[in-house]
Amino acid sequence: MFVKSLSLMNYRNYETLSLDSFGSVNLMIGRNAQGKTNLLEALLVLALTKSHRTSKDKELISFGKDHATVSAEIERKYGAVGLELRFSHQGKRAKLNGLEQRKLSDFVGVLNAVMFAPEDLEIVKGTPGVRRRFLDMEIGQVQPSYLFHLQQYQKVLVQRNNLLKQAWGSGSDKGTMLEVWNEQLAEHGVKIIKKRKQFIRKLQKWAQQIHEGITGGGENLKLSYLPSFGEAEEEDEAVLLEQFMIKLSQTKDQEIRRGMTLSGPHRDDLAFHINGNEAQSFGSQGQQRTTALSLKLAEIELIHEEIGEYPILLLDDVLSELDPYRQTQLIETFQSKVQTFITATGIESLNASRLQDASIFHVQEGQVRK
Repeated sequence: MFVKSLSLMNYRNYETLSLDSFGSVNLMIGRNAQGKTNLLEALLVLALTKSHRTSKDKELISFGKDHATVSAEIERKYGAVGLELRFSHQGKRAKLNGLEQRKLSDFVGVLNAVMFAPEDLEIVKGTPGVRRRFLDMEIGQVQPSYLFHLQQYQKVLVQRNNLLKQAWGSGSDKGTMLEVWNEQLAEHGVKIIKKRKQFIRKLQKWAQQIHEGITGGGENLKLSYLPSFGEAEEEDEAVLLEQFMIKLSQTKDQEIRRGMTLSGPHRDDLAFHINGNEAQSFGSQGQQRTTALSLKLAEIELIHEEIGEYPILLLDDVLSELDPYRQTQLIETFQSKVQTFITATGIESLNASRLQDASIFHVQEGQVRK
């Protein structure tokens, strides 16, 4: 897929902006705090309908304005598609080729994007919540039904937790109503768990191969799903459903005392092992960085495998963070097959000899010139 144009209105520090003439590789050059990251964020927002930097859509709207619009024209193998997202204090609306979409899940995945930024190191060494967010964002791009089950699960989880708190306060176990929420939680939860396990299994295949290549065969990378119940390899929905219901029954008294749901995909984690050692705790900074890079490169190949097209790649101030060898590995991956957008403070920090054909855009105080 290929982004042909991008337009912004009242988005972050951009009052109005229209960009086209994008190439296969596009460099956004400028000092810090000029708006480079905002451009890449806008493209990712068109892919996911939400930002990777904030959960509050109102932060995307320019100060003093009541709405923001992000739109783009993209080329896919089946033809051109016009994308538009409008954010206001009342919510967000999405359009495809000028037609408003009733469900955001129908919009997600029309543009596929992989973002690699310095903070992605947190996927390896950060909290379980960071890794769950990584899984949710990436699976949702290629399987929109995953987002439906995730949203339903989160709604049920809130209701169930409220009921648990009420049960503790009233001295009643709220048995009948709790059973209703248990069934709904398990119904959507097992869908999430199954899709996560399938995604990790496919990602493992690519990540292991890429990691071995980057390390010259010196390191073996293994990804493991860490469920809060059951076996990590189990993918049969009927079995998972039974296991989930049993777990909820076993932890009922403890959950009432604590007022929260203690089992389910919202408590699961993802582990990385390098040559048998856990990367989160025992990996060096270099090994953790290489693991994060391998994951991102594996995502590109996995999305291509799933949908038959390569996603766009967004590199936010990340090339300058890599040593020349890892820079070369990354550049060789995207050149000639993946449209790429790169931010940097200066071209001197990049492996310029490998980026000779790049389109260069200069960013300053919310203005962009080629």
